Amino acid sequence: MTDRAADRLARRLADAGIRYAFGIPGGEVLTLMDALERAGIRYVMVKHETAGGFMAEAVWHRTGAPALLVATVGPGLTNAVNVVANAALDRVPMLVLAGCVDEDERLAYTHQVLDHVRLLEPSVKGSFTLSAGVPDLVAEKALRLATDPRPGPVHIDVPIRVAAAPGAEEPFLRRRPTLKAAPAPGEALDTAKHWLDTAHRPLVIAGFDAVQDDAGRQLQAFAHALRAPVIQTYKAKGLLAEDDAWALASAALSPTADKVLLPLVADADAIVLAGYDAVEMRSGWQHPWDPKTKRVIDIAPVPNDHYLHLGSMNIVADVGASLAVLRDGVEGRSRWTEARVAELRQATRTPFRPDEAWGPAAIVDVARRVLPRGTVATTDAGAHRILFNQLWDSYEPRTLLQSNGLCTMGGAVPLAMGAKLADPERPAVAFLGDGGLLMCLGELATCPELRIAPVFVVFVDRSLALIEKKQREVQFPKVGVDLAGLDLAGAARALGGNGVSVRDRAALEAALAQALAADRFSLIACEIDERSYDDRI
Repeated sequence: MTDRAADRLARRLADAGIRYAFGIPGGEVLTLMDALERAGIRYVMVKHETAGGFMAEAVWHRTGAPALLVATVGPGLTNAVNVVANAALDRVPMLVLAGCVDEDERLAYTHQVLDHVRLLEPSVKGSFTLSAGVPDLVAEKALRLATDPRPGPVHIDVPIRVAAAPGAEEPFLRRRPTLKAAPAPGEALDTAKHWLDTAHRPLVIAGFDAVQDDAGRQLQAFAHALRAPVIQTYKAKGLLAEDDAWALASAALSPTADKVLLPLVADADAIVLAGYDAVEMRSGWQHPWDPKTKRVIDIAPVPNDHYLHLGSMNIVADVGASLAVLRDGVEGRSRWTEARVAELRQATRTPFRPDEAWGPAAIVDVARRVLPRGTVATTDAGAHRILFNQLWDSYEPRTLLQSNGLCTMGGAVPLAMGAKLADPERPAVAFLGDGGLLMCLGELATCPELRIAPVFVVFVDRSLALIEKKQREVQFPKVGVDLAGLDLAGAARALGGNGVSVRDRAALEAALAQALAADRFSLIACEIDERSYDDRI
């Protein structure tokens, strides 16, 4: 068969390591779906495009290949807007292939026709339209734009007739790998090293840019060499294993944890921002120091354009390579001790009451003890997530997946599904509230279709607990936050999985053990009080 433009596009995506595409079929993408399958990219039908995008993101985390979402015209693409926006704020290299009506047809045809470029413009790094003349080049440029720092979503419109048209024999143009850049020798680097060498209270704040740069090994060496405690953002958790003596705590959304961590930031006499992307942080982390008086070395892959914080010195380079250069020849005068770091780490955990008899902290405590060290955990937006991030220890990067730049609900379930699909030997467990589950309950039916067995641990408090808590704090009446007391375990069984409700530690431990051994997905509904988060998060 003559190569179609869609075939050449699909082959370039396969060359990039992509093996899964997620979406819901439509007549406008049939040729594209056929081309993807021919190229060795499995098309996975989901129940909603948002879920498909999150599944694609999880596959990227587990394989390193860019995420691929396929949407048909009209409601297909509009349904995907939420997860595309999430990819923008959570730095996910996602290709969004959208079927579209051919340009000449649009001159006298309006059914389901939208301006895809204008619709997605605020949320994508760029848009392309597939051309039958240079389909491989369109794919190449889209891939590079999506994966260049900082990564993000890129949209490709695929006109119906162009997808089926013969693809021209074009030269294959490939950009070669980019060498990792590090700070150049000079006065500025000498100054940075002097700051670190003379610091008594050095501190590192590591973020997701460091994960993107695979800087875990260099971060560990830096922290140990300089005896510098490390605060990790939620999406950086595990970059430095959280049982490491210099892993302090995570930070992003918890005012309770901030009461311990922000004073340490204020007291530090040298701060290294190791790939610290401030998109994750709550307002308490806005301007937490004066760059004129505080010695702050900001290492990032792109220049600072957010101004949520400012560095005293800015290094635009690879995070790991920069950390290695900065520590070279520096002995340091840190007065930190491992015992003091452990004491402060415990101080960030105690207010969440992990030793409680039953409640949200007990659920996390039991799960972390029962589940294997390498478990991929996912978590949804809501009160439970703030508590979860402070109590769940991660030991590898990309083993705790969540929406934190956008903080959208409905992500935990498909993230766990995508992780299990891409990495079937590793347990994948989602932790979410009942409100988040109801946003994507139908997606559970995709698990038996894919023959995957993730585990879903649901905090059932019959309320949007975080919003209800905020209403009480400002003395507003309780409005629009109550959920019906549904039989979620029964719903899971009806959708082809196992379902059980638990109300104590022993029952949860037994349910988790059974779920890990099951050949189908399991939902564990953990019944808790709606005010379980008061005075904690």
